[in-house]
Amino acid sequence: MQELNWAVLGTGGIAGDMAKSMEAAGRHFYAAWNRTQQRAEDFAARYGVEKVYADLEELLSDPQVDAVYIATLHDTHFPLIMKALEQGKHVLAEKPITLNSRELAEAEALAKEKGLYLAEAMTIWHMPLYQELWKLMEQGELGKAQIITANFGSFREYDMSSRFFAMELCGGALLDIGVYAISAVRSFLDECPGTVKSQMKRAASGVDEQSVILMENSQGQMANVSLSLHSKQPKRVMISCEKAYIEIMEYPRAVRAVITDAVTGSRKEIQAGEEKLALFYEIRDMEKAVERGDASGLHLTWSRDVLQIMTDLRKEWGLQYPKEIW
Repeated sequence: MQELNWAVLGTGGIAGDMAKSMEAAGRHFYAAWNRTQQRAEDFAARYGVEKVYADLEELLSDPQVDAVYIATLHDTHFPLIMKALEQGKHVLAEKPITLNSRELAEAEALAKEKGLYLAEAMTIWHMPLYQELWKLMEQGELGKAQIITANFGSFREYDMSSRFFAMELCGGALLDIGVYAISAVRSFLDECPGTVKSQMKRAASGVDEQSVILMENSQGQMANVSLSLHSKQPKRVMISCEKAYIEIMEYPRAVRAVITDAVTGSRKEIQAGEEKLALFYEIRDMEKAVERGDASGLHLTWSRDVLQIMTDLRKEWGLQYPKEIW
């Protein structure tokens, strides 16, 4: 498969995780940019990046750059996506791909106009384990998914200036961790939920600290999502089907699932993929899409559904970020 020259925009923690995952696959970023140049230079030295740019426009105009991976804060994704697409680069943007559905619609339209590929760096879309589980569901061996539960809870100290809680940094549980839970749910539903109800508790800063979200689609499939930024929960998804149930622990980068037969109670374990390659699978699937001219493996339609759910929830909660336009 043809390898693309990748540039990374933003050199924080998740960019480091991606660089390590690429190294595990024998790959490196070609170029890097960060608002603080010294951080970009340190990142390049640590991870074998060939070029460091102090000027974003100069990086995006480099004809050697085929694609960019955006690893900056939530509110910067949309403007960076649009700049990169305008310069003819394929784009893989960290979750959530944009702040809201309006932004994603504009980005999709520009990508289509330019003949480029746009995708969300959502591990669940790309981990081999999920590909195996989706095949099982399609084959009907487990029966229809009836109820899905997804939990994600982190304990973050109450620092209202941190990116987790700060309103001006677009903090809150929904965009930071809820996107994983809702993405996992969406991937096992036959269609997007049309009914979404919730209860939400605000942090002192005004962002969502914790919430419980109930969803149902027209086929009667239901889901329950439980989120918290100030209380630890297991990262656990359970898909209750007619003939069995699936349990996935540490589901954002899962490599193992257990399927329990609803009648006999017998258990079967499925393993697929490697955790150290979790983020690299996103790169690999983008390169497959470019080479084959087939974007189906990027699951942007699911990203669109998930973002619509989150946008509608925040509108219901009255949680609009500074300078955000819905």
